[in-house]
Amino acid sequence: MSRRDGEEPSEHWPLGAVAFDLDGVLIDSESAWDAARRSVVEQTGGRWQEGATEAMMGMSSSEWSNYLRHELGVPLEPEEINRRVVAALLAGYREKLPLIPGAVATVKRMAAHWLLGLASSSNRPVIDTVLAQAGLADSFAATVSGDEVAHGKPAPDVYTTVAEKLGVPPTRMAAIEDSTNGLRAAAAAKMFVVAVPNRDYPPDPEAVALAGLVIDSIEELCPATLSDAVR
Repeated sequence: MSRRDGEEPSEHWPLGAVAFDLDGVLIDSESAWDAARRSVVEQTGGRWQEGATEAMMGMSSSEWSNYLRHELGVPLEPEEINRRVVAALLAGYREKLPLIPGAVATVKRMAAHWLLGLASSSNRPVIDTVLAQAGLADSFAATVSGDEVAHGKPAPDVYTTVAEKLGVPPTRMAAIEDSTNGLRAAAAAKMFVVAVPNRDYPPDPEAVALAGLVIDSIEELCPATLSDAVR
């Protein structure tokens, strides 16, 4: 992705800020979310369906709560579904936070060079709990939850909103994502997309193709690598 001699820098250069996703990028949480939702479905007499996990990746809490109610047959109001799932998830996080190796160090080295934002589909209490436990609350200048925008991923709302909060145009930002819906959301926001494909739930190849940089691990991300790719 390096710029060849004589070529103009890309529209994203110079880079003004970097936005991180949370689930699957900083914490290995998809299995935890999956277990919490499955537990609520089973306890209430609903029925899990093949493909439900993938369908809900990137959804806001209101979206996946309605999915559990209407698609998986959970006989509770969406607000109660949301409360039970989040309670189960946070109980597990308080025992052990599933940080992805190298995530904390990566965030801190990126924060030394750029403003950072967090654009997550997770609920606000989940975001705040994770950042506090990881010691990263001060590393992000702005955070946005999927509950705080009109549409969850793959819509670009969380990314355009975090860009607005940071005061940086989306075209001057990079977004770090792992999932199909997340990659599509960042691309729809017209950010430079960095893909760290989720190993347990691999994103669609077409979504990965939207990325300007693909890395195998968050540990590979550093200011020099990103700057070189964006140029």
